[in-house]
This record gives sequence, C-alpha cells and structure tokens, in this order.
Amino acid sequence: MAEDLKQIIRARATELGFDAVGFSVADADPNDAKALSRFLADGRQGDMAWLDNADGRRGDPKALMPDARSIIVLGANYGPDKNPLEIHQRRTRGAISVYAQGRDYHDVLKKRCKKLGRWLAETYGASIKVFVDTAPVMEKPLAQRAGVGWQGKHTNLVSRAFGSWLFLAEVFTSLDIAPDRPEPDHCGGCDRCLKACPTDALSEPYQIDPRQCVSYLTIEHSGDIAPNLMARMGNRIYGCDDCLGACPWNKFQTPTKIEPFLPRDELTAPRLADLARLDDAGFRKFFSGSPVKRTGRDRFVRNVLIAIGNSGDGELLRVAQTLESDASPLVRGAAAWAAQRLERAPDK
Repeated sequence: MAEDLKQIIRARATELGFDAVGFSVADADPNDAKALSRFLADGRQGDMAWLDNADGRRGDPKALMPDARSIIVLGANYGPDKNPLEIHQRRTRGAISVYAQGRDYHDVLKKRCKKLGRWLAETYGASIKVFVDTAPVMEKPLAQRAGVGWQGKHTNLVSRAFGSWLFLAEVFTSLDIAPDRPEPDHCGGCDRCLKACPTDALSEPYQIDPRQCVSYLTIEHSGDIAPNLMARMGNRIYGCDDCLGACPWNKFQTPTKIEPFLPRDELTAPRLADLARLDDAGFRKFFSGSPVKRTGRDRFVRNVLIAIGNSGDGELLRVAQTLESDASPLVRGAAAWAAQRLERAPDK
C-alpha cells in the first residue's frame, strides 16, 4: 500500500509537469546545520543575509511544518537545446544564465506545487506546505536524500537523467510516505566543474566561495565588484553556467519541453550596447516575467558595463563613456572601469 501511494503521487506530479519526483522523511539531518554553520562562520554568505540561521529553522523541516512526516521533492527539467557556453565567444553579446532565459521558475513551479498540494489535501486529508526557493529549506541535501540527484563537486545538484539542469520544489506533508533511497555521489575523480570556474570560486571539491562566484556577483552582490574579479567575468551579465555546462553527466540530459522555460529569443544573445541603454522603465519592461528583473536596473547595467569592458571592442567605448555621468554611482563606477579598459583596446 505504501508503494502504491508513492506511485499514485508520482504519477500525479508527472501529470502536473514535473520531471523528477522523490520522497524523503521530514527529519532534520544534523550534518546540514553543521555545514551551514561552517559556511556562515567563514563569512561566505556575503550579501546574502537571508542565509542567516540564528533561529535554527534552516536545516530542520519540522521548524517549518511541525506535523510534517514526509517531503515530496520535485524536479523540473530546464535543460538547454545547445551548449550554453558558446555565447562566451561572442564578446559583444551578453551571457544570461540558462535558467533566466525563460519565465521565472518560482512562479511556474509554485502554481504546480499548489495544485499537487490541493490534490493531496482533498484526496487524502493531508496537511501540506509548498516551497519553491522561498523559505529556509535546504533543497539540495533534501533532493539527494530523496534520490533525485546528488550534490556535485560544484555544490549544485546533478541528476543521472537530467544532468545539471533541474529546478527544485518541495511539498511538505503530514502523510507518512516511505522514503526513497538516497542518491550516491557519482562524480568520481572528475574535476571539470572546478577547472571551468572563471573566478576560482571552487577552490576545492564540494566547497564554494560565493563571494568569488559570478552568479553571486551578478545577482546577489549589490555594490562595486573588485577589478580583479571584473576582469575575469567575461560577458556574463546574469548568472554563470560554466560549472554546470562542464559536467559530463549533461550528455544524458534532454532539452526541456516545458514551454515557460523555453528561452526568449531576445535573451539568448542580447547586444550589450542595447542593454546598456536601458533606463529603469525600459529595464522593467524588457525583463517582465523574468528573474533578471530582481536585480534592478542599476545592478544589471553594472554587469553589462563590466562585459563591455571585457569585450575588447573599441566601438563600445562611446557607450561606456556616456554612462560615466549616470545618476547611479554603481553604474558610473563600472562605466569608468569599462572605458579605461576600452581606451587601451587595439581596435578603438
């Protein structure tokens, strides 16, 4: 009967558009809290104050839902249909992470989770709570315990079926569901993801320093970026897929069939010159429905100017110089840095 319930739930989740489904008990694993404490003690959270765990909730599912007995971990494939690293050869175009080229996955998955939760409540009288990266849930350890994948050396989840390209969501429930077997680590001796990092944020396996990670710098970091890091960011203007794209397990992945996650044409290789000219209203309109919008115009244009400075294209010098008088100090600083680099460009 327990296995029948799992299969019924798995089938319903699949009908709702999820590609991976796993089950875990809703018990805390002390190792999760310990790992987070070490991370915070080192100050690696940077500007991500929301990672603070002073209340002890992060790492303890029952702190979020006291009557939870099981957790349904859900994965949605957002795999690209081409090599996401090819864009780095097009220096006058911006590289936006694959996950942000379609609609905001938080909105898409939250609706599907709620449908699954309502069905569980109506069918089995279960109490539920749903989470899509919006609460102190340690998603990747949970996903590994639920058999959905394992945390690779780049610290992201890897799936044998979907490679590095899974969005995660969770349904906490009072139902007592037999857990799946945890997924073992299949990284072996491979270190391609470590070598792929452009800023050496992965100095050792299974450890990341977000303060050097391009994804953190372009999305979470709200201030100026150190010149030595800017010079290594290339044309990455929102997120970074280098460690994900380097994983050999991606040879088993298939492109997503989930329509909202398909890339918008204008976000696959946008012209840096066009993006740099966006004012606040233009930025919000251009990125409507996209997770990119959360950075705000000033932070995003900062990123674009860094890419312009790294382009080596002297024709973009005028674009950078124009923004040296921008109202935002953040933009002005990046514009000055970009202009200085381009003034030395051979084709200026």
